[in-house]
Amino acid sequence: MPTSTSFHFPKQLTSLSGGWRTYFLAALRMTDQPTVKLYRGFGTATQITVQGHVLRRSPLPQQHYQQRFWTNMIDMIRLFLVRPMAHVEVRLQGTTICAKTDIDGFFRFDWSPDTPLPSGWHPIQVELVSGSADKQSTPVGVSDVYVPHQTQYGFISDIDDTFLVSHSGTKLKRLRVLLFQNAHARKPFEGVVVHYQALSLTGTTPNEPNPFFYVSSSEWNLYDYLSAFLHKHNLPAGVLMLSQLKQFSQLRQTGQDKHLTKLDRIARILSACPDHQFILLGDDTQADPHIYATVVKHHAAQIRCVYLRQLGSVKKPDVIATVAAIEAAGIPCCYFKHSAEAMQYSARIKLI
Repeated sequence: MPTSTSFHFPKQLTSLSGGWRTYFLAALRMTDQPTVKLYRGFGTATQITVQGHVLRRSPLPQQHYQQRFWTNMIDMIRLFLVRPMAHVEVRLQGTTICAKTDIDGFFRFDWSPDTPLPSGWHPIQVELVSGSADKQSTPVGVSDVYVPHQTQYGFISDIDDTFLVSHSGTKLKRLRVLLFQNAHARKPFEGVVVHYQALSLTGTTPNEPNPFFYVSSSEWNLYDYLSAFLHKHNLPAGVLMLSQLKQFSQLRQTGQDKHLTKLDRIARILSACPDHQFILLGDDTQADPHIYATVVKHHAAQIRCVYLRQLGSVKKPDVIATVAAIEAAGIPCCYFKHSAEAMQYSARIKLI
């Protein structure tokens, strides 16, 4: 865990000015220049959701991963030293589509392309059009938008303790893992990568994989961190839908709230992909069983199956009851301890 001195660090940073401030930010590999942080978007050929943040202070991209205690801790802390820019305007380059950021610097808008987009990934750029003091250089965010292929299935997966070992049920353990292990040092559960890779290709081909959406209570601060983990372990490329940005003072509460907003994010995905049958993947440590049961209740026609990973030594009675309710609605549900069990279940119901 960080020391008490570490938790006073943002006050020290705030009190710095001039050259010392610039030097200190450079040492931390941070910038106080306005930055447009653009995330992967998604939608249909004719309607795309674009979202991101505008930040007045943000970390520079991580280039190296070193297994050093203090280096990893500082790299994580700087993700929570961000400062958002509220009520500034951004524009999708090449269009007149604009949006304003909220109090957290977050923006989201819908884009209807002049020409329908084919399935796959497409580059986009969003620029800051108000709020930048530097008129010579316009901050621009670069990312992609995803139009799912016309496959039968789609997948919505939680992250922490669903495929990434995170100890979410214990706040101090989760914080310790976050602070002291970088994205390349973190581990997936045994067998989960093989299972996800198989699911991504069920009923289709590598050129047209099933869409994956990663919906988590982890904050947008961790977007690059989680993206690096997905890439490192060759998990299916997909769209991350994370939770509200947090400040440094809230680091100890990372991943511990905003669970119910997952319902809204899942509903947007289902609405954007009405022709796909979705498989929901989660675990039994937080709110996933209840959330997925609610999704099944309201969207049963679009749900093919539910998977819930068991984290403790025994199955939880309340989760067993939730599984029974899901199955009573006619939706298969697998409550499993090891990924090998989940793969066997997938084969049994002909998902792989």
